[in-house]
Amino acid sequence: MTVLRTEPTLWGFPLKWVSLVTLVVQNSALALVMSYSRHKRDPSQPAYLVSTAVVMSEFIKLAVCVAVYARDEAAIGRLSMQTFLTDMFGRDSHWKKMTVPAVLYFVQNNLQYVAVQYLDPATFQVTYQMKILTTALFSVMLLNRTLSRTKWISLIMLTFGIAIVQMDGKKTESGVGGMEKLLGLAAVTVACILSGLAGVWFEKVLKGTQASLFLRNMQLCLFSLIPGLFFGVFMMDGTAVQEDGFFQGYTAWTWGAILCQAIGGLIVALVVKYADNILKGFATSLSIILSSIASFFLFDFRLTFLFTIGSSVVLYATHLYGRHCECSSNIMNGM
Repeated sequence: MTVLRTEPTLWGFPLKWVSLVTLVVQNSALALVMSYSRHKRDPSQPAYLVSTAVVMSEFIKLAVCVAVYARDEAAIGRLSMQTFLTDMFGRDSHWKKMTVPAVLYFVQNNLQYVAVQYLDPATFQVTYQMKILTTALFSVMLLNRTLSRTKWISLIMLTFGIAIVQMDGKKTESGVGGMEKLLGLAAVTVACILSGLAGVWFEKVLKGTQASLFLRNMQLCLFSLIPGLFFGVFMMDGTAVQEDGFFQGYTAWTWGAILCQAIGGLIVALVVKYADNILKGFATSLSIILSSIASFFLFDFRLTFLFTIGSSVVLYATHLYGRHCECSSNIMNGM
């Protein structure tokens, strides 16, 4: 007797395609909304503080993870404060190991805002694919993973494509060029390195324990909030917060950037769970194309020969790497 497996759906639509469409929208919107929120603002009003935006993003992620954790624990009849504290900080919680990726993700999220300040969204999107390279390299070093010849070729192509994009000497709408563009490139490069290291470290912890994904992400959020509040809000921007408030300069675009950053990791988890890495790579490629088109209208972005060639190489390398990807679904972007 053949048992037919029903594909999970949301409002009648297959979750595979719902998650993919959502990932395309989120990936495209992240750089666009973050950049728009920094550049398209009322000059008479103070700019919002990046430190508070990162903290609010972590609060939202924490709230979502707590809600899912509570639902799952209630379903099996073990939801209680004692259980929660034991899961989070007990002897077998391995919470100390989670402080490392939490701090790395905190710095990475701040660097994303620095990068979009000096790079147009399209260039940021293409360059940010460097996280594929850093994740692969850290997987080899920390997880003893072996990469096929095809994957090494795709990583070399990825690096080559990103280098071509950076050779483009065009200026952004705000006239950013020279040293400021180098600052943006440095910010996104360091963010990619931190993303790769944090993701692989996170995977290593997950593989060595039985804790749920959402429990681990609660720990990530909590341990990101501590340096975010202390070093970011109170030490770096404490005076500004006292003078103009925590939410100074906030607009609808600011909240959009916060939400995009908050839900990114959750969406990637859904994509890898209900789809596959090939479709995930396709979604990433499509989001780069959409970001470039949107940048043309929103930021006076102009396609050049070098950008077209470089981004095409990056798109193909991303597709090639994902064709036979065996990477764990637990390596998530900024989650």
